[in-house]
Amino acid sequence: MLINHDTRCALDAVVDLVNTAPQGEDRDDLTDVADLHRFVERNDISDVGTLGARDLAAVRAVREKFTAVFSSPDTRSTAELLNAMVAAAGTTPRLTDHDGYDWHVHYFAPGASVADHLAADGGMALAFLVVAGERERLRRCEAPDCGRAFVDLSRNRSRRYCDSRTCGNRLHVAAYRARRREAAE
Repeated sequence: MLINHDTRCALDAVVDLVNTAPQGEDRDDLTDVADLHRFVERNDISDVGTLGARDLAAVRAVREKFTAVFSSPDTRSTAELLNAMVAAAGTTPRLTDHDGYDWHVHYFAPGASVADHLAADGGMALAFLVVAGERERLRRCEAPDCGRAFVDLSRNRSRRYCDSRTCGNRLHVAAYRARRREAAE
């Protein structure tokens, strides 16, 4: 699946945003404006003005909407969620070139809030996956103690873990040790 740079960045930001929500025993990583600043910097989100408590509340609401997309049971439900989110963000597609990037499309209006920016760009990036018939690429980690969101961009759609070096490796090592114990008995 061919995904351009801007869409990939938007997908990465959506996944990062969803994963700021508490997972199991993990804490909420988006509880104050400082957390929101770190999120914006980590994801290199452009055209963001001064952030405040209102922005934090709005981004947390967008996070809930994206979380619902990842747990949506079918394509129709996913499309309805994305349509509502993108429409509420006041989507205004426009061509832009900034910060050393070539021409690309921003879906948020100039001066939009960070929440509308995320909803518009992230919503459209997810919409592209739905249009391409790739909704099943929106996944949750299969490790029993994880559940983090990720977009499976592997060629054959076979990725099962948010990170093969941590969750995947931990489960493979546990299975190997269990087989060794069984063989020793």
